[in-house]
Amino acid sequence: MPHHTPLIAAIVAGIVLAFLLGAAAHRLRISPLVGYLLAGVVVGPFTPGFVADQDLVAQLAEIGVILLMFGVGLHFSIKDLLSVKSIAVPGALAQIAVATLLGWALAWLLDWPTIAGLVFGLALSVASTVVLLRALQDRRLLETTQGRIAVGWLIVEDTFMVAVLVLLPPLTEIYLTMDQAGAKPEIAELLRALIITLGKAAAFVAIMLLVGRRVIPWILHYIAHSASRELFRLAVLSIALGIAFGATTLFGVSFALGAFFAGMILSESELSHQAAQETLPLRDAFAVLFFVSVGMLLDPAVLLGQFWPLLATMIIVLFGKSAAAFLIVRLFGHPKATALIISASLAQIGEFSFILAGLGLALGVLTEQAQDLILAAAIISILINPAFFVLLDRFAPKEEPKAADAAPDSATATRGELAQTALSDHYIVIGHGRVGGVIGEALRSAASPMLVIEDRLAAIPEADGARVEVIKGNAADEEVLAAANPAAARCVFVAVPDAFEAGTIVERARALNPSVPIIARAHSEAEHEHLMRLGATHTILGERELALEMLRKAGIATETTAAPATAS
Repeated sequence: MPHHTPLIAAIVAGIVLAFLLGAAAHRLRISPLVGYLLAGVVVGPFTPGFVADQDLVAQLAEIGVILLMFGVGLHFSIKDLLSVKSIAVPGALAQIAVATLLGWALAWLLDWPTIAGLVFGLALSVASTVVLLRALQDRRLLETTQGRIAVGWLIVEDTFMVAVLVLLPPLTEIYLTMDQAGAKPEIAELLRALIITLGKAAAFVAIMLLVGRRVIPWILHYIAHSASRELFRLAVLSIALGIAFGATTLFGVSFALGAFFAGMILSESELSHQAAQETLPLRDAFAVLFFVSVGMLLDPAVLLGQFWPLLATMIIVLFGKSAAAFLIVRLFGHPKATALIISASLAQIGEFSFILAGLGLALGVLTEQAQDLILAAAIISILINPAFFVLLDRFAPKEEPKAADAAPDSATATRGELAQTALSDHYIVIGHGRVGGVIGEALRSAASPMLVIEDRLAAIPEADGARVEVIKGNAADEEVLAAANPAAARCVFVAVPDAFEAGTIVERARALNPSVPIIARAHSEAEHEHLMRLGATHTILGERELALEMLRKAGIATETTAAPATAS
């Protein structure tokens, strides 16, 4: 058996280089995405040394897009999608029109044919779903009003681009026929292609709503009863990948949209949180390969050889689209903070732009110069996009929380309002899931002053005046944790299940108050040692506590049961 294959080489080179350069970027306090993209440039065909198989990396990256969109669907219900349709649908279509017009104007200045300008403008009009989601997830905005509008906006854009990809070949053929023979366009053929495209998409959505809503949750519940975590993980991956592939093969819908709808249907099941956790490791790994695949497309020579056209293209992508989106959102009556977040989210282009550019080149309506401009603009915009959010964090006006974003009480704070709590000698409960919820209920019963930090909308408890406050956010964020006033707290309960996130929280809480008791949950001795090393006072190991309680119920006394139920 050979020990070197293009597939293994591509995966190893992409992952290892992305890790090294991503870590270096993080060390320099810039987004790790920069490192991932540079890793792609290093293994790409335009730089010396090892060259990874571009087709293989692109296919691996597509898996990342599928899993990422599936994960988004798990946190994005049908109700959420319908709640933003009034702004997402007209807003996305209007922004596509403006960006396409700007791209066509630049193509006219470069003396390109009309259809080339149309394709070029369309490629500049659609943002990268992967980049947008990563930015929203990093800032805990995915489940806010702004996040739902941005995701809904991108879904409309992606749906529109699916129709464009189907209609472009017959449209090109009609255009070329007219150009060569002066023939009239066959409107009937164009309408027929459009009706077929929309019909297939509608059939897919109908099947998912009528059949998938019953079958998909039933499959997961059935597998969950087998008590096999391995089978459950395989079931989740089978649903995500199988539906995405079937949507593309049978209905002509993109992989991303197929996976998104699969996740959205599954979000109505109580197993959706577990499904999201099971796909997380693979999702992150393959999402990194997406950025590596983008970096491989960049020819550094384009940056110098086509400087002025590239500069004009970047102005359209970074400022033309963003300005249009800002004005559209403001015209619909949304606050300035929401408009700025949406415009920053759309200030980049990505995967659909590559696909459209490749199709245009294959059909003979785009030149290699146009494709190079699109690819270079995509990579540069992805590199620059995180800076837009950094500027927003520092200078943008803060928005008052919407009812949809907060618990139904005025004592709930969001990421936008982080004034420090007036509570003192209080308990801080970080994470209000199965464990944190029990702690919170006990503290409520004891009428103890309590502050809960939670970033999942479904888990946020109701605030209760002066005794119970809630901050919606992630406690790993220094500002969020500081707003809970751990310096004056009686005790901090870290009830989040992820050990890495918990470790960050423990370390920062300990820095804010060197003497406060910090009690955290752990799942293994290694996690216990990790949390204790970072400053936890006690850790609770779930499996150990289960065993001890079972022994106590059986009336079996041991030396361990006589000791406190902690590892310290």
